[in-house]
Amino acid sequence: MPTLTTPAIASGCLGGMGQPSIHVGTSAILRPWTYDDAPAVVEAFRDPSIQRWHVRRADSIDEARNWLTQWRDGWASESECHWAIATPETNELLGRIAAKGVNLWDGTAELAYWMIPAARGRGLCTQAVTALSEWAFRDAGFHRLELEHSIHNPRSCRVATKAGFSEEGVRRGSARHADGWHDMHVHARLRSDQPSATTRAARASV
Repeated sequence: MPTLTTPAIASGCLGGMGQPSIHVGTSAILRPWTYDDAPAVVEAFRDPSIQRWHVRRADSIDEARNWLTQWRDGWASESECHWAIATPETNELLGRIAAKGVNLWDGTAELAYWMIPAARGRGLCTQAVTALSEWAFRDAGFHRLELEHSIHNPRSCRVATKAGFSEEGVRRGSARHADGWHDMHVHARLRSDQPSATTRAARASV
């Protein structure tokens, strides 16, 4: 049956371009994961906050490497796009950011992120979300990016709001955490929401 629309992002577009590294100002870079990151991933998931909101832990280097394989394969299959957030000078892991559930036809994906404890409180997460969003809209052709977080996670809510993601409502009981079902706060940003250069500069200072 013929369709009446065309895909927002053509099949093969993402996989064919090669996963880029994306600069986050001068303070960080979003880069593809490598297997050398496995020990740092295990260490990151020892943090109770990361375990709580991402509902998993890594018990071994081999388990972390399996995750890294999945994260790397997601780019080739155009189903997920995962980056490590790292320091440009030393390549030290600061966090993770991903565009999950990629829908090429509608040009949509859902962002997820975490930062190690030592990298929090400096605005880096907001800057990383902003940088990835601008790449997704400008270079990859996405139309809409979503993100959601538990209503009990105000830190993630602040990141979303400062990165230009509008509040759209609450999905009741839509995610299961270790302590039960959580209502999830939904945010979204459209390509047409791209901020001005002045707004980007103001957010970068937060």
